[in-house]
Amino acid sequence: MSVEIISFEPKYAPAFKALNIAWLEKYFYVESHDADLLENCEQTIVNKGGFIFFAKYQDNIVGCFSFIKVDEKIYELGKMAVDPKYQGLKIGQALMNHAVAFARTNNWNKILLYSNTKLENAIYIYTKYGFQEIDLESDTPYERSNIKMELLIN
Repeated sequence: MSVEIISFEPKYAPAFKALNIAWLEKYFYVESHDADLLENCEQTIVNKGGFIFFAKYQDNIVGCFSFIKVDEKIYELGKMAVDPKYQGLKIGQALMNHAVAFARTNNWNKILLYSNTKLENAIYIYTKYGFQEIDLESDTPYERSNIKMELLIN
């Protein structure tokens, strides 16, 4: 299997939105913060110092994730999704490998993420990559979040 991780281009914005909406509607619902980020991801993520990456497999965009800038060397890992038709091919792990390597290359201090403990496979992968649970603030950006994790880079 050959998965290529590619950087954001405006032509991929509809795939970013579609992958995330499908994932959100499967497990939760699209919250207003999600809609804000997905409706115009170039403006709300990339133009604010963040990054979006895609997994390309057999000429199809099959997965994605974003880094939302929190601080100069702190980013939130979010909007990670893999097309259900391609799950089980370790695409999520390829995305995570790229995410951690990108953070290290850029000398970030840490990566944060918000999740939900009902997503057992996701929590397992995050833990496998060294993320540790930290205190969840009371005003989280997502209503569905019941766990916050961080990965210290440097």
